[in-house]
Amino acid sequence: MSDLSEKPIGVFDSGIGGLTVMRALTRRLPGESFVYLGDTARLPYGTKSPDTVTRYAVQCAGAVSEKGIKLLVVACNTASAVAIGPLTKALYPTPVIGVIEPGADAAVKAAPNGRIAVIATEGTVKGGAYMRAIKALKADAEVVQKACPLFVALAEEGLTEGDIPERVARHYLEDLLNVADKPDCLVLGCTHYPALSGVIARVAGPSIKLVDSAETTAEAVARLLSEHGLERRTAPTPPRFLATDAPERFARVGETFLGRHIDPAKIELIDL
Repeated sequence: MSDLSEKPIGVFDSGIGGLTVMRALTRRLPGESFVYLGDTARLPYGTKSPDTVTRYAVQCAGAVSEKGIKLLVVACNTASAVAIGPLTKALYPTPVIGVIEPGADAAVKAAPNGRIAVIATEGTVKGGAYMRAIKALKADAEVVQKACPLFVALAEEGLTEGDIPERVARHYLEDLLNVADKPDCLVLGCTHYPALSGVIARVAGPSIKLVDSAETTAEAVARLLSEHGLERRTAPTPPRFLATDAPERFARVGETFLGRHIDPAKIELIDL
């Protein structure tokens, strides 16, 4: 048994939404330990330049790596889109996994007719990362994208069920769904969106499969650990949470995404 296998998995995001990825990881890998960093002082990343996002991402990765990790998960879609290369180089030989490639792979597999819809933040849609990743796997795929910025605010306010989020979902998804050739699947291309998956699924209807990048990333991590013999063999330690600002808000809002209580007194405030 190598010492490396006993180290935690590191996860970082520009803020709190990446806790949906953390939730999927802990559900898929209950025997693993985790360290999560939310860069709450500098969010959102989606409105910043690629150079700035890369610089922030490398700083976050370094802070998480200092905790002694065996693998890094980039839970931020924007950072996954622009900074995977620099992060992989900076953390070598520690493996780095983003959320976009696993999501694109799952979307292609879930789209027998090659019709894929992606909903994400404006920054992710404009950057076209999902479009490129999907086309790299299936060149003839028909990909449509839609920015759904209000989903982020709804998720952070805890408005994940009821009339308000359903009306917003219908507003955003109407153009995608009211067509003759409906998409085979709908990619939830933002870490906040899984919190609204119930509403989104009802509005989309049973014929359209939701692809949750959090779930697909967790599967990718599980495969990597298995392939490299890095599964933890002793009892996991409680998750560690780091934030760059407002630990109380991190704990309060984060419970919606993680699905369980977060003690604000146990969140480590760090300065990058």
